[in-house]
Amino acid sequence: MTDLLALPEDWSRALAIVAHPDDLEYGAAAAIARWTDQGKWIGYVLASSGEAGIDGLNPAQAGPLREKEERSGAAHVGVETVEFLGHRDGVIEGGLDLRRDLARAIRRHRPDILILMNYAERWGNGAMNMSDHRAVGIAALDAARDAGNRWVFPELLDDGLEPWSGVQWAAVGASPHCTHGVEVTATIERGVASLAEHRAYLAGLGDAGTDPDSFLRNNARDSGAKLGVEYAVEFELVHL
Repeated sequence: MTDLLALPEDWSRALAIVAHPDDLEYGAAAAIARWTDQGKWIGYVLASSGEAGIDGLNPAQAGPLREKEERSGAAHVGVETVEFLGHRDGVIEGGLDLRRDLARAIRRHRPDILILMNYAERWGNGAMNMSDHRAVGIAALDAARDAGNRWVFPELLDDGLEPWSGVQWAAVGASPHCTHGVEVTATIERGVASLAEHRAYLAGLGDAGTDPDSFLRNNARDSGAKLGVEYAVEFELVHL
């Protein structure tokens, strides 16, 4: 018996919504590479540019650099559409402005599913999750419903964006309540390459960021054991 169910793959379009550059690269990118290999379309929407994420680099320099690293990392896993919403890194507010921006993106891209990162109060090891992750994850779930209601944010209609209620569910990576897994045995190397593109960010982490290969492979090996494969990535499946 395995501990994880296989994540459904009967969909064609996904929108990955996260707070920062590198959020998707800590695991989910290897699954995204699998899905783009299947011919699925996946786009990235990032609430911030991660400009507060490198202690020794001021935000005006760090933001453009991290955007460039994110686009390079996305290219390794077959993602061409990478958008940044310009919310301020570290103090992202999960209010109406963020919901409107995300609803706009969902209406434009019309995904079948969302790919999110952990928005719970804590990680699986008990450590406190940061506020940006919590705010963006919850706002994305709300925005999926907002996108389907023409009377919520009616100004989007003025932009020619008709309602979209086609989001079926969300796959939440790094959740403390993972229920499903995706085999990434054939794509783990591209996931590692995607994270390795975040050179400036990883350098800023010091010793903690020096070996993305070992970090990702060890996690994927543990998850693979739960799915009965060599390497896997875990997700919580949330129906919308």
